Amino acid sequence: MGLDWVRFRKNYKKVSFKYSSSVPMEIKIGNRLIGDGHPALVTAEIGQNHNGDMDIAKKLINLAHEHKVDAVKFCKRSLNLTLPKELNDAPYIGPNSFGNTYGEHRRNLELSEEDYEELSKYCKKKGLIFHASVCDEDSADLLDDLGAPLFKIASRDLINMPLLEYVAKKGKPVIISTGMSTLREIDDAVKLVKKYNDKLIINYCVSAYPSNYDDIDFGYIPFFRNRYKTLIGYSGHTIGILMPTIAVAFGACAIEKHITLSRIMKGTDHPGSLEPLGLMRVARDIRNTEKSVKGRRCTLNVANMEKNILKSESSVKQRIGKSLCTKVPLNKGEEIKPEMLCVKTMGGGLSPRLAPFIVKGVPKEDIQTDKILREGDIDFKFPTDGEISDAVSKFEWNKLLWR
Repeated sequence: MGLDWVRFRKNYKKVSFKYSSSVPMEIKIGNRLIGDGHPALVTAEIGQNHNGDMDIAKKLINLAHEHKVDAVKFCKRSLNLTLPKELNDAPYIGPNSFGNTYGEHRRNLELSEEDYEELSKYCKKKGLIFHASVCDEDSADLLDDLGAPLFKIASRDLINMPLLEYVAKKGKPVIISTGMSTLREIDDAVKLVKKYNDKLIINYCVSAYPSNYDDIDFGYIPFFRNRYKTLIGYSGHTIGILMPTIAVAFGACAIEKHITLSRIMKGTDHPGSLEPLGLMRVARDIRNTEKSVKGRRCTLNVANMEKNILKSESSVKQRIGKSLCTKVPLNKGEEIKPEMLCVKTMGGGLSPRLAPFIVKGVPKEDIQTDKILREGDIDFKFPTDGEISDAVSKFEWNKLLWR
């Protein structure tokens, strides 16, 4: 706690707090009200810290139940819909690798649909809200069929407009994380989701694993609330226990923090996760903070903040960001149609937000199926930020899905 506070104070020693009791916001998740005047939704994020092992997954659920958090969250992918061949076949050798290629690595970390059904029932018996970050439409359908009361969209999919629209149309609450994103990208994501669904929580997040204290700026919590007129949460990846508690003091209504049986376990997320004692302390400190704030929320004068991708997030975005990809071969000079494109995992390609303008262009050369589109591949007029925002709510994003 001492070291956490020293690092935090370095950035926030000049902050002055004000609290507001203005018109409250709230949404219902399952039987739980979230928002102003209600306890924060505390989620123990298991993600893929189960390492592909159901016994570990259940031990982590037991840990969450023991320390009285509200929810657990996994991460569900349909690898055939999310990995292009280039990334699937790429060598992936290292201390945290579970396979010789990235595809093999990911497959070894995935739980089956039957496993998810079993885990859903296990969480229900424990009184925990069960949900997952969904990375594609099939995963969203699975979680919907299992009765998950909300959907989580991870930071990497904030620009995955087809997925955002697909999930928003289901009508359940949506939580979107905002790591490795710009303010314009967040604006467009919020605009698209709110077109269909106003049950939205935006998580402030830094997508570095673990995150540096110097990169955390909790001013974004009141800033996002004022800008988007919606509830704000925090998804944290720092080492230590202090940041989630401070996020609640700044007004976060939902907290996500990875948990693990041991931070020295194999896997990229374990070092920044909470071990059992850490989870106990975070859950305790959040509830004690709520008692002292007494239902009021923090408001700061943060009207002019900007947001860009941090240096610490760049390599993560390059590895797990989302780009436009071909569903079918594209012929040189032939007009591109929406149903020829999809969105897959790999950074460095053309952003999915550009799809409304790509479909008005033509390939400069023949392009094979399952190929990430990159700058220079397509002849099209590059739009302004304003033109992108205007197109977000008008484009037929469903045509980029696989069905």
